[in-house]
Amino acid sequence: MSALVSSLPNTVWRADQMGSYQAAVTPTGHPALDRELPNGGWPSAALVELLLQQAGIGEMRLLRPALEAASRQRRIALLQPPHLPQIAAWTAWGLPADRLLWIKTARSADALWSAEQILRNGSCGALVFWQQQVRAESLRRLHLAAQGTEILFWMMRPLACAQDASPSPLRLALRPAMGGIDIDIVKRRGPQRDETLFLRLDGMPAAPALATTPTTSTIDPDHAHMDKRAPAAPAARNIPAALV
Repeated sequence: MSALVSSLPNTVWRADQMGSYQAAVTPTGHPALDRELPNGGWPSAALVELLLQQAGIGEMRLLRPALEAASRQRRIALLQPPHLPQIAAWTAWGLPADRLLWIKTARSADALWSAEQILRNGSCGALVFWQQQVRAESLRRLHLAAQGTEILFWMMRPLACAQDASPSPLRLALRPAMGGIDIDIVKRRGPQRDETLFLRLDGMPAAPALATTPTTSTIDPDHAHMDKRAPAAPAARNIPAALV
């Protein structure tokens, strides 16, 4: 039995040991977080869930190194972001405007359809998808679609979703913290971690955002490099196929 287990390192792992992924990983850019993740980074070809206490607590700063790496090869897709991308700030981050693909749909069903098409198309290096409510069946479809590509795929969901079942192999709960962000590992291919991991993020305010309802005074204005709320746009099926 031990010989069989050792021959399948990517599909079989013991609960007290860190697992691994078959697909490539991208370093997070945060060594302390890399040490807590299988293979030391964000897995591609998988659904990764970031469960937010509220939007605007530094989640995009957390993803910045991986987004920079992905944008060198292909575009970055932003699906259903809470605000319009602030192009000047993204450019300052080293993310060219022509490498960003912003998609806003009027219905959740169209957003889910768009996400699946982006994953299956393979023309983007990363997809960041904001979604408040999604059924388990839809999560499975998205995870399955991600497995057929090398794309980095993060789904931003409310922290309350941590109690729901999910096919995602990696789920992180994010909360605001002074000068950075607190991360709880809800799910990973490895031993359970009960301690909260604090990551210091450049440019984060000295005091944490504690309000339950986001306001301009409690959200880091540059964290996501997005400004005003995005208006409704045509359904995703009207987007030219070349974009997705």
